[in-house]
Amino acid sequence: MLVEFELIQRAQQGDAVAFNQVVTAYRRRIMGTISRLIGRPEDAEDVAQEVFIRLYFSLQNLRTAEVFEPWLYRLTVNASYDYLRKSRRRPESRMSDLSEQQVMMADAAAGSLRQSEEGEKKRVRDLVQDLLSVVSEEDRMLLTLKEVEGLSLKDLEKIYHVNENALKVRLFRARQRVLKNMKDVTIPLVRSAKSNDTP
Repeated sequence: MLVEFELIQRAQQGDAVAFNQVVTAYRRRIMGTISRLIGRPEDAEDVAQEVFIRLYFSLQNLRTAEVFEPWLYRLTVNASYDYLRKSRRRPESRMSDLSEQQVMMADAAAGSLRQSEEGEKKRVRDLVQDLLSVVSEEDRMLLTLKEVEGLSLKDLEKIYHVNENALKVRLFRARQRVLKNMKDVTIPLVRSAKSNDTP
């Protein structure tokens, strides 16, 4: 927990100062989570505002302060889903943006052999984001919460309202789909390299 239970309880009772302190404490984490979930960091601010608006109007419905974080993640996941659904209905295409981003990521990866530790972490995050971008929204969100955000199965149970065994099955299948996509991407590259070696 980033804040004391007492602060959340005060916010539940309508204390505006306490609510602002909660938002300040969680803002960076929620923004980072949203960026990874929707794949468009430039739109994360708008989605985060929606999360905190929903938090404000529904905080009084929170049963106990102890489940605040999983509940906040659930709000974040729902707002991200809503954003993605609206994005699919927009007439303009986003493919050119994604293609440019992938090119930039490839350039960054090629020149990052001797970067600092922070640069290496960023490269890994970009690679993970790239891999997750080719699976379904459901898989991406589940894997992001588990593998990137580090949530436990108990936390995920509270978010998804399913038991631990069902979550393990979902995670296994989601990981398998990511691995399959990795294979689909790397095999053509290997074949291409071999064909270039052939006289």
